[in-house]
Amino acid sequence: MRIAQIAPLWERVPPPGYGGIELVVGLLTDELVRRGHDVTLFASGDSITLAKLESVHPQALRLDPTVKEYGIYEMLHLSRVYEHASEFDIIHSHMGCAALPYCNLVKTPTVHTLHGIFTPDNEKLFKYAHKQPYISISNTQRKLELGLNYVSTVYNGVDVDSYNFYPQPDNPPYLAFLGRISPEKGTHLAIEIAKRSGWHLKIAGKVDVVDVEYYETMIKPHIDGKQIEYLGEANHVQKNILMGGAVATLFPITWSEPFGLVMIESMAAGTPVIAIELGSTTEVIAHGKSGFLCQDIDECVEAIDKIPTLDRQVCRQHVIDNFSVRCMVDGYEAVYRQTIEQKVSQNGHVRSVSLSR
Repeated sequence: MRIAQIAPLWERVPPPGYGGIELVVGLLTDELVRRGHDVTLFASGDSITLAKLESVHPQALRLDPTVKEYGIYEMLHLSRVYEHASEFDIIHSHMGCAALPYCNLVKTPTVHTLHGIFTPDNEKLFKYAHKQPYISISNTQRKLELGLNYVSTVYNGVDVDSYNFYPQPDNPPYLAFLGRISPEKGTHLAIEIAKRSGWHLKIAGKVDVVDVEYYETMIKPHIDGKQIEYLGEANHVQKNILMGGAVATLFPITWSEPFGLVMIESMAAGTPVIAIELGSTTEVIAHGKSGFLCQDIDECVEAIDKIPTLDRQVCRQHVIDNFSVRCMVDGYEAVYRQTIEQKVSQNGHVRSVSLSR
């Protein structure tokens, strides 16, 4: 199967630090190549991939201070993909709604994984292109009132073998928080949980420009280097060590998280997750087995005392069984085959395409 993968240009594929979409795209692309597919990755020029790489810019836009108009590069990016659409059996967009205006201009079908959230503005474009095939990354992410053509839910996956398993937490014990430092991720609530419980908290993650004020006013004043530590942005190895050594990873989100890779990264290391029950957390965490789902901060604090009742090997097995790269790519291959077969049926003739590989 000839497949085009379209990644955002903001981060490298895979990302050196924070970048959930790019991590998923990297794992998906490389596994498709290993399975014998002919894959082209459209991404930033510094991306590392087993596929053929096509790019309109030599590095991730986040790292290039000369770039002032991100939208220009996005248009160049998508134009290159769809100029070559006839070379592919299917195009897989991870660009949200950005690719939608291009899809009906070519015969090659596009499937769209929705990694983000709906807004009053982008809903207008989604409604316009509601017949396009969409893939949700959790069932709770779906917004049924938009009438979108959801063809499947495919959960994000991680390479479990790349995460060392920690059968026991470190001593002295601590709690971990990892993710973008922002109100939505609930960094301030993680600090509140630590302070109310008396636990040591280690925080790692990036601070985006839009969140600098939040960091300066809500987070930085609490960082004392003793009970509350901020370690900066962490790479893969550092994330694994941080979460693997923790008693639990805190996930006190304040928004309807579409998925949340941090949860499965933590569980892959053997560390249970204490989360606020919002968005996809009910689909990702096995309550009472791989972590605890809580209604408020009080319940999060109480859950810390229950963590010793959980088996860390069960946490890792939960990821292997439900959120591995194998599970994810199996799901996407099924979507590709279904979409191509439907396109063939609609056109009334068989295209020259191998649906197996």
